[in-house]
Amino acid sequence: MTPVLKAQALGKKYGRRWALRDCTIDIPAGHVVGLVGPNGAGKTTLLKLATGQLEPSAGDITVLGARPGRTSAQLARVGFVAQDTPLYAGLSVTDHLRLGARLNPRWDDGMARERLARLGLVLGQRAGRLSGGQRAQLALTLGLAKRPELLILDEPVASLDPLARREFLQGLMEATAERAFSVVLSSHLVSDLERVCDFLIVLVDSRVQIAMETDKLLAGHHRLTGPRRDPDRLPADQHVVSQRHTDRQSTYVIRTDGLILDPAWTVTQLSLEDLVLAYMEKRIAENRPVALEAQR
Repeated sequence: MTPVLKAQALGKKYGRRWALRDCTIDIPAGHVVGLVGPNGAGKTTLLKLATGQLEPSAGDITVLGARPGRTSAQLARVGFVAQDTPLYAGLSVTDHLRLGARLNPRWDDGMARERLARLGLVLGQRAGRLSGGQRAQLALTLGLAKRPELLILDEPVASLDPLARREFLQGLMEATAERAFSVVLSSHLVSDLERVCDFLIVLVDSRVQIAMETDKLLAGHHRLTGPRRDPDRLPADQHVVSQRHTDRQSTYVIRTDGLILDPAWTVTQLSLEDLVLAYMEKRIAENRPVALEAQR
């Protein structure tokens, strides 16, 4: 099956600064993919490369088997909702539906109107007078009505309150259950992603740290707590993601496919948020100046 998104050594550079570097990922179709990382990690850059809004500085990317944004047929297969849920403030909800129908050959007007009616959006109301949650739902509806094979969402719930976020994500999950399409959802709110995503990409410091199905990620990572021990004394198949030490105790987050047999360790499972934070801590530790490490 053709990957929904495939990148090989992908990079984007602005002047001397790499916004994304050495990005290699292979996302199979049929997943709801969570793209997570701190601000400035490269999430939006990756999504703009995937939608053809940017050209790579290095490497290669294909979306649904083709270079992003090169043909109208390929554009019709991909839906995109940008971070600020861009709408035309002076246009009504109905105007947005008419515009969507003109621009998208696969447009499903009946589905769009049924969904907006269910949400209670008034068709004659101008977009500029909608609440933040209503604007987000209208933008999602426009993306869904395009009937894409891949829907890309860049921080769509960042500015919403908890109730509006839950309603947005619930609507997204209902749509994916009704129709078979793939989703890439960027967010720094890991708790939201944990509820809806079955594939996770972690970007930190402009580089991919992990990209894998969430159940496999969680099964292969563990927290070890026990007597103080240096990392070079761990078995070779236990790869350290993050570590913390006191005078008497060590706590590691490790990645391994093997069994953990050492009785000195207390082994606990990680939540998705624990796992993401561990990879963020790893990059911070790797980038910390040596002088600062020596002072600790």
